Amino acid sequence: MTTISSAGGGQMDGIGLDVDGLSVDVHTPQGTARAVDGVSFRAFRGQTLALLGESGCGKSMTAHAIAGLLEPTAEVVAGTVHLNGADLLSLSRKKRRKLAGPMLSIVFQDALTALNPVYKVGTQLAEPFRIHQGLSAKEAKEKAIELMAHVGIPEPASRIDFYPHQFSGGMRQRLLIAMAVALSPKVLIADEPTTALDVTVQAQILALLAKLREEHEMAVILITHDLAVVAEQADRVAVMYAGRVVEEGPVEEVFEHPRHPYTQGLLAAVPVNAERGADLSSIPGAPPDLFSIPSGCAYQARCPLVQDICRAQRPRLEALSEGRAAACHFAQEAQDA
Repeated sequence: MTTISSAGGGQMDGIGLDVDGLSVDVHTPQGTARAVDGVSFRAFRGQTLALLGESGCGKSMTAHAIAGLLEPTAEVVAGTVHLNGADLLSLSRKKRRKLAGPMLSIVFQDALTALNPVYKVGTQLAEPFRIHQGLSAKEAKEKAIELMAHVGIPEPASRIDFYPHQFSGGMRQRLLIAMAVALSPKVLIADEPTTALDVTVQAQILALLAKLREEHEMAVILITHDLAVVAEQADRVAVMYAGRVVEEGPVEEVFEHPRHPYTQGLLAAVPVNAERGADLSSIPGAPPDLFSIPSGCAYQARCPLVQDICRAQRPRLEALSEGRAAACHFAQEAQDA
């Protein structure tokens, strides 16, 4: 892994999650595709790391691989994921289940499908306390009510016996977050947690995640394609393209001085000062087919800086300065462009 001081030397002991060289293959009737290719990053306690990129770039696949939730057609073929001194990928299924909740939790984007529709929310919220802490049914229910109140569910004592469909989308998302943080995990993965929510509710959910991150000193990995969310919520960002991290660094630095043409294209596509009737900027073309990634740089067909070396040699994620890295043969030229 490229050595990057992600939070300054004094916080290197504050690593919540250390992902190194993670690769995931997906097996289909068409053949095998490399959906995640050598992804490396560190998430620090008390901070939010955003995984940013277009749909299909490998963000969610990376999260599912870390959490051990890959579909049967997908498999981790390389890499390590260290959490609290243990490599999650080398643990048995039983040992990984013990870590789910106390050490690592995930919030999915679709709360209605993530919550079991046939069980009352109180039963689902109480389950982590009964399984991991051995509490009685009564004690676990009391904990569940406290948890509902903590995440802003009004009148929790009277709504503890409601079913998921009896809550609004925003309230269901709060319930999912409550389940995820019930046991104060060291690492929380939030996979597009505000998709399909209106802007007001989205802001409330993101504010709740930030509040809980500070209270529990969690390392939060926020998966999103929304640059505004990254700018407001994240401390660091790892930009992904075609299954690889192509740029990483503090959000403010990356957004102000992007060193990869893909990052530049994403930022230029945001209509900050757009006028009615004016053309909007966009990245030409489309991401490459994962079954036929070109040799060299995967972004070559869409890149305004492409040269012969880009077609022949795939750039590695290299440290540019303390805390900054990019996978581009022309990172300096990209900055000066």
